Amino acid sequence: MRHRVAGRKLSRHTQHRELMFRNMLVSLLQHERIKTTLAKGKELRSWADKIISLGKQGTLHARRQAFALLRDKGIVKKLFDEIAPKFKDREGGYTRVYRLGWRQGDGAPLSLVELVTYAAPVEKKKSTIKKAKEVLKKVTPKRKEKKEKGKEKEIKENKVKKEEKETLKEKKEKPKKKSSEEKSK
Repeated sequence: MRHRVAGRKLSRHTQHRELMFRNMLVSLLQHERIKTTLAKGKELRSWADKIISLGKQGTLHARRQAFALLRDKGIVKKLFDEIAPKFKDREGGYTRVYRLGWRQGDGAPLSLVELVTYAAPVEKKKSTIKKAKEVLKKVTPKRKEKKEKGKEKEIKENKVKKEEKETLKEKKEKPKKKSSEEKSK
């Protein structure tokens, strides 16, 4: 019987299991959502609830306890300054677990663990008119540039041709003068 035996062993030694959950907890607090197996996700909930409760206390002792577990100053700062204040009115249940299906390789059930306050970035839908205007803005300047570049090339070519014509005219108009040596011969 497993009376009063809490937690999942997940076929790992104690040290490996604890380090794995510490890493998962840091990732969860950093990204506010992670994808993992269902058993790990369910176990991670208790770890996350405990650490967020420490963050809600806000004392120096709680901050040191959180750093002892997380070992990352940036994440501890984010926990105490950003994440914990969002949960100040909430008594518990700071995370949710969604089932995602099964992993392709071994068929393990997958889950998405996220903080309850996580809000996915919402993209505003653009009307078709705005989309068309943006596309036209992107396309039309390129055409103008090509035309302008073509005109510049034509102007340069015309200048070169004029210079060549002038040099040819000068050569034709001016007969060669014989040098003093040639005259003496």
